[in-house]
Amino acid sequence: MHTARLSILSILLATTFAGAAESFEPGALSASDEMLIRQLEFRSWVAWKSHDAAFFEQFLADDHVEVHGHGITNKSAVVAGVRSPTCVVRTYSLGPFTVAKTSTDSVLVTYRAEQNTLCGGARVPSPVWATSLYVRRAGRWVNVMYQHTPVVGG
Repeated sequence: MHTARLSILSILLATTFAGAAESFEPGALSASDEMLIRQLEFRSWVAWKSHDAAFFEQFLADDHVEVHGHGITNKSAVVAGVRSPTCVVRTYSLGPFTVAKTSTDSVLVTYRAEQNTLCGGARVPSPVWATSLYVRRAGRWVNVMYQHTPVVGG
């Protein structure tokens, strides 16, 4: 009897979750929005290399969160870091990008990034798997979260 109840419960849960997954269909991202988000992500690397803090002031949401090997930071820390001469980006390469619409006004971008960067004389981990989350607010896309994880085995 106990096994029969577990089987019925398992079927009910599976059916419920399958229905929930099917009911969430955010739809395709428009080609223009996808192109804009890809450009924003690429431009963030150009701005990182050139210490363009003004770009990051506009690009990052006020509640931006960044997660990396040294901890969790916010927009003001990221902008200050970009502005600082502490980090020197010599080269970088990105891709391929995966862009996935997660809701009407949010998009998740994932990709592999490689960089030859020193911060305070220490090499920045490379390559990494990068993740950026964008949200459309007040009619424009802003970055609310960025994180990277070192690739195991290079």
